[in-house]
Amino acid sequence: MNLENLKEIYFAGGCFWGVEEYFSRIPGVYDAVSGYANGNTEQPTYEEVCSNTTGFAETVRVRYDPAVVSLRVLTGQYFKIIDPVSFNRQGNDRGTQYRTGIFYTQEKDRSSIQPVMNEIQNDYSEPLAVELAPLENFYPAEDYHQDYLQKNPGGYCHIDFSSLEDLIVRDNGTVGIRIPEKKLREELTPLQYEVTRNAATERPFTGEYWDSDEPGLYVDIVTGEPLFTSADKFDSGCGWPSFTKPVEPEAITQQEDNSHGMKRIEVRSHDGDSHLGHVFEDGPAETGGLRYCINSASLRFIPLSRMEEEGYGAYIPQVLAQ
Repeated sequence: MNLENLKEIYFAGGCFWGVEEYFSRIPGVYDAVSGYANGNTEQPTYEEVCSNTTGFAETVRVRYDPAVVSLRVLTGQYFKIIDPVSFNRQGNDRGTQYRTGIFYTQEKDRSSIQPVMNEIQNDYSEPLAVELAPLENFYPAEDYHQDYLQKNPGGYCHIDFSSLEDLIVRDNGTVGIRIPEKKLREELTPLQYEVTRNAATERPFTGEYWDSDEPGLYVDIVTGEPLFTSADKFDSGCGWPSFTKPVEPEAITQQEDNSHGMKRIEVRSHDGDSHLGHVFEDGPAETGGLRYCINSASLRFIPLSRMEEEGYGAYIPQVLAQ
């Protein structure tokens, strides 16, 4: 794990003992620290927070390596351990300190979190009770709260750890989402399934996006993970969508592909492990010389006009850079 590349996110999900232990078990998480976030005093004590007068929420600071586990994956797991429509209550605990929330330190993180929240909202008729806001302040809790369940294995915990089994650690060490086969079969077309799951290749000049030049964002058809922008798309003449780079270095993984008597570098999505295509070294020299040759069937396109609505607003500047 590269400590220099660690990022952080703050999850409030009721009593922090279980939330801390849950995230500490996810590969790619460097540490999880219990504390108090977004209140109106300084250096609060547990007793003061329990008085419901400080505005603090019991919160866990999660530091993680984005090259191993993404914020989208962490956010998805967070929603598996809370009741997202319960206001100021989780499990048997009630009070403002037990409210749910996700607090970020970089505005761009919102675009990893908001689409996940939008998907969760589709499952409920009432609005989510989960705050999504910048981190205002955070104070670590007292020592006896840290690693509480490791020190007290039989201690109180309101969450179910079984959803950790939804995660998979691949051969390359990255952490992804275990997607049910039934869901894949129901939501993907036969071509999308064969391309993303079985590394098939669509015929050149037949895909939906090979010659598209509309401004917008391309995301993984399976998970919605941002992959490429129109600003980095170019006409390579090969018959497949071509890009000079991914939207974020961590958005994709690469591995050798020696199939069909060729030696190539396969490109897959980080979270869903979808086969996307291959990367070649015959791209524009002025942008680094790479050509990401991608199947349209692996992608969903979000027009610029809908990016904010769908939660990808932080990527708008990258789209407008073209």
